[in-house]
Amino acid sequence: MAILGSILKRTFELRERMPKMRRVNGYKQQVKVLKKLLTKAEFTAFGEHYNFSKIRNDEDIVVSFQNTVHTHDYNAMFKKWWHRAVEGEVNVCWPKRIKYFALSSGTSEASSKYIPVTGDMLNAIKKSNIRQMVRQGSYDLPKEHFQRGALMLGGSTHLHYNGTYYEGDLSGIQAKNIPFYFQHFYKPGKQISKERDWETKLEEITKNAKTWDIAIVVGVPAWVQILFEKIIAEYNVKNIHDIWPNLEIYVHGGVSIAPYKKGFEKLMGRPIMFFDTYLASEGFIAYQDRQGTDSCRMVLDNGIFFEFVPFTEKNFDVDGTIVENPETYHIGQVKEDVEYALLLSTCAGAWRYLIGDVIKFTSLERYEIKITGRTKHFLSLCGEHLSQDNMNRAIELVSTELNINIKEFTVAGINYETLFAHHWFIGTDDKVDSAILSRRIDEILKELNDDYRVERIA
Repeated sequence: MAILGSILKRTFELRERMPKMRRVNGYKQQVKVLKKLLTKAEFTAFGEHYNFSKIRNDEDIVVSFQNTVHTHDYNAMFKKWWHRAVEGEVNVCWPKRIKYFALSSGTSEASSKYIPVTGDMLNAIKKSNIRQMVRQGSYDLPKEHFQRGALMLGGSTHLHYNGTYYEGDLSGIQAKNIPFYFQHFYKPGKQISKERDWETKLEEITKNAKTWDIAIVVGVPAWVQILFEKIIAEYNVKNIHDIWPNLEIYVHGGVSIAPYKKGFEKLMGRPIMFFDTYLASEGFIAYQDRQGTDSCRMVLDNGIFFEFVPFTEKNFDVDGTIVENPETYHIGQVKEDVEYALLLSTCAGAWRYLIGDVIKFTSLERYEIKITGRTKHFLSLCGEHLSQDNMNRAIELVSTELNINIKEFTVAGINYETLFAHHWFIGTDDKVDSAILSRRIDEILKELNDDYRVERIA
């Protein structure tokens, strides 16, 4: 096994040392992706409806695509198109039958969203995962690191079969389709990964934890934190490194790591590397490829064509619903520090699809972005325009300042006498003066958000 570790380490190092090409032209990459998508879906029901044959042969393929194909939110996409694939129809928005549907958080009209996951999309996700994994070659890690286990804490691989397709969490669909060459490293293994009950799954992982040599953990922060706490309590140790001394990397996603960072530090015996991923049920959008940043680099050449809608009152109503003909930009037209809602066209049959996330570019040179909120997840009772990013950052800063671990928080807008107010609910096991905590959150938000500051002193 030491030989395997040496080979993998050397392979990753050589890949990282390969001469870098001149700066990548993201727009050219995106045009190639769009052409491939249109060609592949040309003879589907969707492709014939919007005449993909004509669009892909037009001189300006991007403009033609934008002028011809309507934007869709989930309800529109499902009602008009995806429901047919769920019912077993083939060649609806992507060639052949859809084998998997990822269940995502629901809408006001249904408890779950059904997001198509095709073989092409699974291959694209694997490709992006490998790219992020190869980046390990640029860090000072021992060769033994590359032969140790990787714990992937996700949904059940025991998917529900509905007659024509399988449904489940995307992480479970991924785990069910893990490449053969990775199965040796994969934990918790096939049997435990089938478990649908989270409490039982965590118990089984805890029982086996001491027998595994884990170097990498992948999962949503809340569940990983709970698991670490259970393992530490079960074996009566001080921190997770007493059980997994070789743990070096935590790959997280799904939510911002900021509110959880302080809690993780208390569970570690020493610092480790944190890497963010922006993997949605609709596709692998971006990943963090370097330390010292909280931004992720967009994947521009792997099965997704991106469009960017300025998150303004011109393009979205007061409820965060996109207007009929919004202004949209491609990757070559965006600016740094401007909030955009994402539209995706993918190799799973999503077309000009509003994913619901709001992002901003932190580096155009590196095509790096960070999520700042959701189109329907912001707080603005009187013009304060408080974003999810503002709230997460405030919690991160106040946690560090007061040396407390805030595990969860939520904020509600309320009427207060003749005015409006924000009511914060803070979840922490640490002792803290609520008056000081409230005052510092307010002061920090004034520093982070000019609109909030103006409304607070008005």
